[in-house]
Amino acid sequence: MNFDLTEDQLAIRNVARDFATREVEPQAAKLDKTGTWPTDLVRKMGELGFMGVAIPGEWGGAGMDAVSYALAMFEISRACASTGVIMSVNNSLFCDPVMKWGNDQQKTEYLKPCAAGDKLGCFALTEPMSGSDAQTMVTAVEKSGSNYILNGSKNFITCGTEADFMIVFAGSARDGGKLKHHALLFPTNLPGITKAPADEKLGIHAAHSCTLYFENVKLDDSHLLGPAHQGFKVAMVTLDGGRIGIAAQAVGIARAAFDKAVAYAKERKAFGGPIANLQAIQFMLADMKVKLDVAEMLTLRAAWLKDNGRKHNLEAAEAKLFASEAATEIAHKAIQIHGGYGYTVEYGVERHYRDARITEIYEGTSEIQRLVIAASVLRD
Repeated sequence: MNFDLTEDQLAIRNVARDFATREVEPQAAKLDKTGTWPTDLVRKMGELGFMGVAIPGEWGGAGMDAVSYALAMFEISRACASTGVIMSVNNSLFCDPVMKWGNDQQKTEYLKPCAAGDKLGCFALTEPMSGSDAQTMVTAVEKSGSNYILNGSKNFITCGTEADFMIVFAGSARDGGKLKHHALLFPTNLPGITKAPADEKLGIHAAHSCTLYFENVKLDDSHLLGPAHQGFKVAMVTLDGGRIGIAAQAVGIARAAFDKAVAYAKERKAFGGPIANLQAIQFMLADMKVKLDVAEMLTLRAAWLKDNGRKHNLEAAEAKLFASEAATEIAHKAIQIHGGYGYTVEYGVERHYRDARITEIYEGTSEIQRLVIAASVLRD
């Protein structure tokens, strides 16, 4: 196995690292405190090619690969998890499925401006009473002459307050009692669409999510993404890639917490020397380092498989499961190493703990990842 990165991959990682350190990290604490949408940072990520990393240049993207995307996500999320997930949603949940399933007209109208960072997309699957179980979806689309009429609601939609375009999944037909779905692609400013105020959340405060309401929204065949009644497949394939993005976000959060813990352990004095000399601290740091490295390698493996056109749903689930739970544990131990200071906002590790927690929930909970992994194991 070759673990060396290509020159292009190293270049995008270094650009992302420099941008994250100089421009993103200095704003992270304020963005978390105020919950302000990072407009300027999102614009600059677009200029750097980070909003469509793996989209070909002809469609507005940077023309890189999934490994490059994961590397950039590591760095941006290390600096600010909110900024990182905005980047992840636009790349993984919007641009990727439009690139894969969209026709040329849809790519021109929706993909190109989003991949270039001029516009922003979002992905609307979850509903108030329908999360992991898409068969309970209430949002529905009905054929009316040459049009489609969409009614329903979606919640916890990251970037929903700011997005220009959205992919929405809606029940379209029943086949033997099984619900089929359309994937629908359209602007967020159509008549009948209402955006609720941003959700108040534990973490990722600057990455706004909200509930979206659809009341007799009129669409047509140009808004159908992928084959009719195949929306569930579009969603599941998209989430395979999305889990790579969230795994990468979790790795970035874990890296930030780990680096702060190491630095603090070297500086804090107790019992005649730095606490880094204490075995209890050393054991925590050793466990944190191992889990961080495993999370990173699992994420890069899933990205590499995707780049090489190989099946990666199992590996993406493994990466997302391990990295998200590792991020929470590493942030937890970083607080412990900081002692009382870790519980204050001054040192920043409590932010990493709050931000890490959501990575175990969105784009498939840890329990769903275990189901995906177990199903693969039992098929073999």
